[in-house]
Amino acid sequence: MLYVILILSFISGVTFVYGVFYLLAADRLYLEKRLEQIKGNTMPESIINQDLQRSFMDRVVRPLLRSISSITTKFTPAKKKINLEKKLTLAGNPMNLNPNEFISLYYTLVLFFGLTGFIFALTSNLNFLSQIMSFGIGMLLGYIIVELYLKIKTQIRQESISKSLPDVLDLLTVSVEAGLGFDAALQRVVQKIKGPISLEFATTLQEIKMGKQRKDALKDLGHRTGVQELNTIISAIIQAEQLGISIGNVLRLQSNQLRNIRRQRTEEKAMKAPIKMLVPMVLFIFPTIFIVTLAPAIIQVIENLSQ
Repeated sequence: MLYVILILSFISGVTFVYGVFYLLAADRLYLEKRLEQIKGNTMPESIINQDLQRSFMDRVVRPLLRSISSITTKFTPAKKKINLEKKLTLAGNPMNLNPNEFISLYYTLVLFFGLTGFIFALTSNLNFLSQIMSFGIGMLLGYIIVELYLKIKTQIRQESISKSLPDVLDLLTVSVEAGLGFDAALQRVVQKIKGPISLEFATTLQEIKMGKQRKDALKDLGHRTGVQELNTIISAIIQAEQLGISIGNVLRLQSNQLRNIRRQRTEEKAMKAPIKMLVPMVLFIFPTIFIVTLAPAIIQVIENLSQ
C-alpha cells in the first residue's frame, strides 16, 4: 500500500510539473512545432488551399517553363533572344511570360510538333527518310504557328490602339485645356479608357514616377506599341515641350489629323471591298446562278437530242 501511494504521488508530481511547464512554454512549443513543419516541407491547409486556387498556368506550366529555361537559354543566341523580346513586347507579353519562359514554350511546341509528325510517320509504316522528313516538317509547322501567333497578337493589339487613339487624344486635349497637367491628363485617360493603350499609359506614368524623364518614357511607349500614328503624336508632344508650345493646341491638331487619316483608311477599305467581293462571287455565287438558270435548259436539250 505504501508503494502504491508513493507511485501515485510521483505520477501526480510529474503531471503537475509538466502542466506548469506546458502553460509557461506554450508559445515556445508552438513555434518549435511550426519550425518542424517548415523543415519537413509540410504546408498548412490554408496555404494548400490558396495554392490550389491559383490557375493551372501559375501552378504547373510556369514553374515547368522556368525549369526548362535554365537549359534553353544556354543554347539560344543573344540576337534571337533580343528579337523575340521585341516581338513579345509588341504583342503585349501574352500570358505574362518573360522572354526566357516564352523561349522554353517556343522550343517545347516546336519539338512537340516535330515528335507528333515523327510518330504519325512511324505509325503509318513509312520509311526512315519519310520519318525524318515528317519530323522536320512538324518542327517547321510549330515554328510557323508560334511566329503566326505573335504576329496576329501584335496586329490585334496595334489595331486596338489605333482605333482608340482619336478618343484618347480628345480626352487628353479636353483635360489639358481644362487646366490639368500632362501627367494628370494621362492619369485621367488611364481611369476612363480601357484597353491596351490604357495599360501602356499606366506603364508610362509609373516610369515617370520612378524618375525617368518624360520624353524618354514617351519614346519607350512608342517602341512598346509600334504604332506609327502614336509615334507621330509622341514626337509632336516632345517637340512642343522643347519649344515651349502649348500642348493643348498640338493635341487638338494631332486629333484632327488622326481623324482625317482614319477617315481616309475607311474610304480606302470601302473602295477595296468590290474587288475583294469578286473572288467569292466568281467561285461561289456565279456557278450557283448558272446552275439554277441553265440546268433546266440543258436537261431539256439533252432529252430532245435523246429522242
